Amino acid sequence: MSRDIARAFAPASVGNVGVGFDILGHSLAGLGDRATVRRIAAPEVRITALRGVVTDLPLAAEKNTAGAALIALREGLGLDFGFALELDKGIALGSGLGGSAASCVAALVAANALLDAPLAPAALYPFALTGEAVASGGRHGDNVGPMLIGGLALTTAERLVAVPVPADWTCVVVHPHFVLETREARAALAGSYALHEFVAQSASLAQLLLGCERGDAGLVRDGLRDTLVEPRRARLIPGFDAVKQAALDAGALGASISGAGPSVFAWFEHRDAAEAAGRAMAAAFAGAGLGSDVLVSAVAGPAAQVIA
Repeated sequence: MSRDIARAFAPASVGNVGVGFDILGHSLAGLGDRATVRRIAAPEVRITALRGVVTDLPLAAEKNTAGAALIALREGLGLDFGFALELDKGIALGSGLGGSAASCVAALVAANALLDAPLAPAALYPFALTGEAVASGGRHGDNVGPMLIGGLALTTAERLVAVPVPADWTCVVVHPHFVLETREARAALAGSYALHEFVAQSASLAQLLLGCERGDAGLVRDGLRDTLVEPRRARLIPGFDAVKQAALDAGALGASISGAGPSVFAWFEHRDAAEAAGRAMAAAFAGAGLGSDVLVSAVAGPAAQVIA
């Protein structure tokens, strides 16, 4: 890294965490996107290269999540210089692992390193929300928030709050080789909801958050049950019921859809149980005719960072 160029990595994430639709998420170690940003004299944002598992994204900055985030950063800080951006995509879009969010977070973290007075990671959150809105259609922070600060995060339109989680708690995510577009997954949520469903979901979210704060696995086990979203999206994911049941049979604290899907996640108190469950979950997807990839990470995953 020099004053004129920086490279950053942003990890994948589990959005929603089942019961926290659009307001809760956690980062995942291992998988992610990389962004290389150059500081340029021209007061604009240019995207000069797209590489990796996704290459057909818009090159027009305002139509690209990463480009839009950098535009928001420039305008928000009143910068008299611009940025040239190269993206290396490691996360497939439509996977439920925060693929669009990782691009804008990696770009922001790299660009931030080139500022005369770099901001704290949490201060980049409003710009990340603007970038994410290009892909999702709304300012949802459940992916960009945990990527910026690491671990489990509560993410509202105005606040980004870290939620403590025991270090041993582990997440396994199984990503089937199947694309589920975010907009299709959101369309499945249209319709009416009963009041008792909201009461149940509120109770679940409260128990999950308090359980994480206290390190109480029993509270989390009772709370990690999605009443609102999962029942409406499960039909979009081949083999979902069997995959979830495989996780629960392996002793999961809970399991649900990662983000908009089709990836499925499960939480465990220890890594060895998560690894064993990942194999069983992948076998269940195979039973539905789908190959899959397994990712195991601490729930308290890493934050995006500048890399050499």
